[in-house]
Amino acid sequence: MPGIASNRVAPPLYQRQSKLRPRSEAKRARIVEAATQHFAEHGYHAARVGDIASGLGIAKGSIFQHFGSKDGLFFEVYKRAVRSFAQYLDVPPDVRGQGFFEVLRYWLARTEHLVHEDWIPYRISLLGNYGTDLVLKREINRFLISEDPYGTVAFVRYGLDRRELREDLDIELMVSIIDWMVERFQDALLTAELDPGLFRRQGELAERKEARIQQFLAILQRAIGTQPGAVPTKQRKKASN
Repeated sequence: MPGIASNRVAPPLYQRQSKLRPRSEAKRARIVEAATQHFAEHGYHAARVGDIASGLGIAKGSIFQHFGSKDGLFFEVYKRAVRSFAQYLDVPPDVRGQGFFEVLRYWLARTEHLVHEDWIPYRISLLGNYGTDLVLKREINRFLISEDPYGTVAFVRYGLDRRELREDLDIELMVSIIDWMVERFQDALLTAELDPGLFRRQGELAERKEARIQQFLAILQRAIGTQPGAVPTKQRKKASN
């Protein structure tokens, strides 16, 4: 997902961390585990570091000593949450063999697992993407760009290697398009599942979901996919020489 460049000279305190001892690492892990549950239940703005500390039986200052601030604590919680998700190419071999857009179809069809199996990390990812302030959002965007936790870059290269994606588009642009559109579309699918009354069309939810997925993939394929009969860029260059 794209980031917003920051003009701060020094990174936030929660990004400047020295190497930890095993005991400190274990304590940090306990704090992050408890904070994950707390943020998921209360949201970012309503969450209280003091309540997290009380639940763990430790001093509030101990959390600040480890993470610097509430932002620093949430940032660690967010990174842990998104790292727990599977990457795009973590699919069964038969699905991967069918190509780029079938891999996307596989994940879109499984969107409901974010509610039923991964609700807490998904809730944390939503908070990070939509429910934090601009400074923290900048750091989240930087992390997403630098680490690419969903494996979007490798996924795009896989599509290019199979000649399913346009070679005339910038790779970073295609990565951003996929991150933007897939994330928003999955949110829309989950909204339909959690509150079907928000959608006025008639018909069974499963049928409408499949129709929306097909329409979404068709739009995305027209935008970044190669068209039938199109000659790859490299071949066009060879032919012109």
